Amino acid sequence: MPRSTARKAAKPLRKPDYFPPENVLHRTLPAELARQREFEEYHFVGFDWSQADLSGWRFSECLFENCNLAGATITNTALQNVAFAGCKLLGLPFQRCRELLFAVHFDQCQLDYASFAGRALPHTRFVGCSLQEADFTQADLTGTVFQDCLLRRAVFQQTTLVEADFSTAQEVELDPTANNLKHARFSLHSLPGLLTQYGLVIVDE
Repeated sequence: MPRSTARKAAKPLRKPDYFPPENVLHRTLPAELARQREFEEYHFVGFDWSQADLSGWRFSECLFENCNLAGATITNTALQNVAFAGCKLLGLPFQRCRELLFAVHFDQCQLDYASFAGRALPHTRFVGCSLQEADFTQADLTGTVFQDCLLRRAVFQQTTLVEADFSTAQEVELDPTANNLKHARFSLHSLPGLLTQYGLVIVDE
């Protein structure tokens, strides 16, 4: 009897929370790490890497806290189970990151104009983030949660949103006919944003 070739759904990764004391860094890299381009189990606090060139760098099981990476170059950068908390990530093209083992977590981050186009992000959690005009075109957001996020003019086009959770998201607007919304969750106040293209008027009595 032939074996089933069906793939099991990917499980969400646990957010990194252990870092050796010597790997907790504040604001700048120490001299001995200045030339290092691979970091595993590091906690970066208050770094300003805005406009920095991080191309080809690898971060694994790391946490960025209150860091500014707006405008950074992240071509072929590896983000392998990396968490961002309270960070400025404006306009970052995450679709240019290395695909292998790509996994991220976002809490209270500024992600306006960021792009995840074509990126596989199953079970990713966006918590308290601003995602205005972010681009999720053709991304895989299966099981992804947008908890208390602002999604004004965020782009969802041919996006896989199976079991995605928008129940506490604000200003969601997307075309149900242009995206896979099977079992996705929305609150009642999101209904107008799902029907905009039909020219309907929703009356709340």
